[in-house]
Amino acid sequence: MVKHLDGAVRHTTGLGHPDSSRWLERSFSVVISASLRNCLLDKHFSVSFSFESFGDLEMDEDFDMPLADGMMEDELGIPDEGPVLKIGEEKEIGKQGLKKKLLKEGEGWDTPESGDEVEVHYTGTLLDGSKFDSSRDRGTPFKFTLGQGQVIKGWDLGIKTMKKGENAIFTIPPDLAYGESGSPPKIPANAILQFDVELLSWTSVKDICKDGGIFKKILADGEKWENPKDLDEVLVKYEAQLEDGTTIAKSDGVEYTVKEGHFCPAISKAVKTMKKGEKVLLSVKPQYGFGEAGEPNYRIPPNATLNITLELVSWKTVSEVTDDKKVIKKILKEGEGYERPDEGAVVKVRLVGKLEDGTIFINKGHDDELYEFKTDEEQVIDGLDKSVMKMKKGEVALLTIAPEYAFGSSGSNQDLAVVPPDSTVCYEVEMVSFEKEKGSWDMKTPEKIEAAGKKKEEGNALFKAGKYERASKRYEKAVRYIDYDSTFSEEEKKQAKALKITCNLNDAACKLKLKEYKKVVNLCTKVQLFPVTELCGASGFLLELAISHVIWTPFVRQVLELDSKNVKALYRRAQAYIHLVDLDFAELDIKKALEIDPENREVKLEYKVLKEKVKEYNKKDAKFYGNMFAKMGK
Repeated sequence: MVKHLDGAVRHTTGLGHPDSSRWLERSFSVVISASLRNCLLDKHFSVSFSFESFGDLEMDEDFDMPLADGMMEDELGIPDEGPVLKIGEEKEIGKQGLKKKLLKEGEGWDTPESGDEVEVHYTGTLLDGSKFDSSRDRGTPFKFTLGQGQVIKGWDLGIKTMKKGENAIFTIPPDLAYGESGSPPKIPANAILQFDVELLSWTSVKDICKDGGIFKKILADGEKWENPKDLDEVLVKYEAQLEDGTTIAKSDGVEYTVKEGHFCPAISKAVKTMKKGEKVLLSVKPQYGFGEAGEPNYRIPPNATLNITLELVSWKTVSEVTDDKKVIKKILKEGEGYERPDEGAVVKVRLVGKLEDGTIFINKGHDDELYEFKTDEEQVIDGLDKSVMKMKKGEVALLTIAPEYAFGSSGSNQDLAVVPPDSTVCYEVEMVSFEKEKGSWDMKTPEKIEAAGKKKEEGNALFKAGKYERASKRYEKAVRYIDYDSTFSEEEKKQAKALKITCNLNDAACKLKLKEYKKVVNLCTKVQLFPVTELCGASGFLLELAISHVIWTPFVRQVLELDSKNVKALYRRAQAYIHLVDLDFAELDIKKALEIDPENREVKLEYKVLKEKVKEYNKKDAKFYGNMFAKMGK
């Protein structure tokens, strides 16, 4: 917030930072306050800057955030962790007097959670050594569900800290054991108990919906870590039974879309938590089964609880290639590695294109040479172009492409058939291979400058054609070629600097057309940083120094190497600030631009636009505060 001495208050979100309106509050802040005099606005004002941590910064350390009053750690999903113990060492767990002494270390890192079915051997004694119970003497391990109150509280708390195979002695105070009543005849009132416990194993049981509606018990672990999503097509096996063991439904393999569901809601909810090959037992309450009505076709009575054995055999990943969901990609065969083609890559594919009725209109690469094209060059329809850039080598995918990304309202005469106007088309595509454009790391300096110049010219042509998104990508790639110039000669640095300025400004023009105003601020700031020293002399130098170290460290050096008095950068950044309603910063940029070029017509016109915006927002502020003070006065 900037408050002028004439009383006007305007709200801003940051000191021209490229992502100023999205600064994140953290548990720390650095606050710098300064009095700026003789500024460009020709007014005295005080400014308070609060610099918060955001994604670009690397801070030396993190600070713990206190929990909200009354909030327990387990409500936040923080795992229960006991103290780190050495064999023979004893420490307190929590703050209720429970103690744990480690006798034997367990395996791995995992510990059981509430709801898991655990299996233990134990021996219970009083402090005088009197034994009152032992599963070891009976020769049968003891099984129970953790965290469900089936055992004394000290057990629920203590066993959560154990690993598989671990052996420990727990000393449990009366409040976490049998309390004032004891457990006659063997356990007297207010007795402190000791249990020698060995955690043999446990079966994970999860409350999937966190409301007790579906409990999932893992019978066989799955592969990797991925889970199906709503759009994915899954193949499952299942058997559903009533509580009395009556089988009501069974399938040895059914394929369906997760979002659309199958049999009952519980299956899709469970599948989204499963891995490939995982097998589980679900305990399903009526609200996730067939509810109060039941289902006569399956002989399911009202309010029935179901037990469902479910196996996730496999699934096909389905993703939205475009934000408007008009290009959908379904993976039929997974590809290799992690790399995918980018803009300008030469790809070789096999493909078959069909209409929705199955009519084939193109078939390439199966009986003849592989179909080859260059991405982002309009050599194929837009939907196919965008999709192949999301494929890996060896991947086979089915693409469903709406008319807007296919042949539009005009249709097209293709090799094997005519594609009618406004047709949704499908392609089955195999990514055989691809070759990316030569990277800057493989280029010598003259090659980098030449490649950057070429991308700039391509961007210019696309901009003139109104293809702003594609033009922007060309400018960005041009800058990447010459971003790191430490090995450049002085002459090469001059050429690179001129290219960077031009490409960043042209990219900013693209982003203005695309209404990506925060990115405009970023790009223009790379060309021109408003020096605080020009606002307030020596004190400004100290402020700028602090700012550069706290906020702009990631890019301040490259900014200051470029043109700090670039009128075009100031003008475009001011336009972005106006759209972002950072009107003070817009005014600073415009006044700076007019100081450099007093007769610039475009800047003068933008100043008129700004003044109208200021009037509009001042009226809104006056109305808001007037209403607020009127209510306070009642």
